[in-house]
Amino acid sequence: MSREILINVTQYEKRVAIVSEGRLEEFYIERPQDKTIVGNIYKGKIEAVLPSIGAAFVDIGLAKKGFLYLSEIESVFEAETAGQNVRPKEIKKGQEVLVQVVKEAFGTKGPRLTTEIGIPGRYLVLMPEERQIGVSRRIEDEEERKRLKNMLQELRLPSEVGFIVRTAASGRYKQELMYDAKFLLKLWRRLEGIAKQRKAPSLIYEEYDLPLRVIRDSFTEDISKLIIDSKPEYCRISRFMKTFLNYLRRRLEFYRGADLFLDKDIERQIAKIFESKVYLKSKAYLVIEPTEGLVVIDVNSGGFKKDISQEEAAFKVNCEAAEEVARQLILRDLGGIIVIDFIDMEKESHRREVMAVLKRSLARDKAKYDIVGISKFGLVEMTRERIHRTASMLSYEPCHYCQGKGKVSSPVTMAIYAFKELKRFLRDKRPKEVNVTLESAVADEIIKNKDGIKALEREFRTKINFIPVDSMHREEIKIT
Repeated sequence: MSREILINVTQYEKRVAIVSEGRLEEFYIERPQDKTIVGNIYKGKIEAVLPSIGAAFVDIGLAKKGFLYLSEIESVFEAETAGQNVRPKEIKKGQEVLVQVVKEAFGTKGPRLTTEIGIPGRYLVLMPEERQIGVSRRIEDEEERKRLKNMLQELRLPSEVGFIVRTAASGRYKQELMYDAKFLLKLWRRLEGIAKQRKAPSLIYEEYDLPLRVIRDSFTEDISKLIIDSKPEYCRISRFMKTFLNYLRRRLEFYRGADLFLDKDIERQIAKIFESKVYLKSKAYLVIEPTEGLVVIDVNSGGFKKDISQEEAAFKVNCEAAEEVARQLILRDLGGIIVIDFIDMEKESHRREVMAVLKRSLARDKAKYDIVGISKFGLVEMTRERIHRTASMLSYEPCHYCQGKGKVSSPVTMAIYAFKELKRFLRDKRPKEVNVTLESAVADEIIKNKDGIKALEREFRTKINFIPVDSMHREEIKIT
């Protein structure tokens, strides 16, 4: 299976697409004004302690204060003041703490912080507050897990820090892990020195930008090409890979064509990410409706037609939908609580198989997720980690026309409403003549009620003029 990473760079934004056999699997976007802060390390100052919710707000120098659980602060202060009898209740406003951003700010909520610092490398994650070695749960082969853990223990790394072996380390050699560990240790020593010198709030460490993050985390052996359409970016990435991933540098390619994403048919596929309906090959379709904390995905049989029983038809559609649901969750980076409404199935074996398909399809998902199960009504409840703002959040804003409702009143509804408002106006003002300015479609509907207009003119002894305006908002009415 041919997989490629495509990087498109302009002065306004950087976009990364990961494709498999020409089909878009993952898409990321980053703009200078919206650059992610996830992974950044700050020296912060506790702004407020709220025991009632078990949390503190920390000033890290940004517009919104960060949110940090008190239990994490207590564990850090206890470690730093061992033997000094410092109790958790003594945590107070003004104390300084080293924190890392684990979740972007969403809406009115500030960024989520942690004191459990983790600095990722290519194969390892350095955990300064830990004292043990762990292996990613995504490496399922027990022999490989054991090999990697033994290999890391043989490196005789400092005992005062911990390491987690990343999925990308699977199949790698001791020398590669050693190089990564030495780099991370050197970086952490430098960050410790910076943290001691600077006053809170201040930035101590800034995570890589989008292209470098994707290369570090996703440029694995199964990627056949990394194609970039910007010469300066190509040179920058080439230097980065020479240092960290030299053995993969031969797969780096500069694109000399006119438009990388257009030529590779990526633009069309990106446009579909923002549509609520996703059609399947069987002509069934998904309806995806995200809200701030909940995503609802509805599976519909649509135009699916086969000479089989209703149960078998539901099973086939649901299996196909389960694969696409997993793809869409990753592609759109949807998070929070997710409810998937599959088509009802009577057989328990069918429900189990649909769940198995969903779990297999989610196996490549880098985000943490938890699936509760499937009910007899075909409902699946799950949660998925949401870290970054999605491509949709960065690309769109609530519609100024419908005010984010997703719907506007019909011309008939507005005509009825306008008639009521006009009657209230006439009752209060009693003018000899009145002008009512409306959106054209609404004006057309209200003018149809000629008898009602004449009755109103007789009742209030006034002349009513309706003025249609194409450019007016559907739900706007002006009475003068």
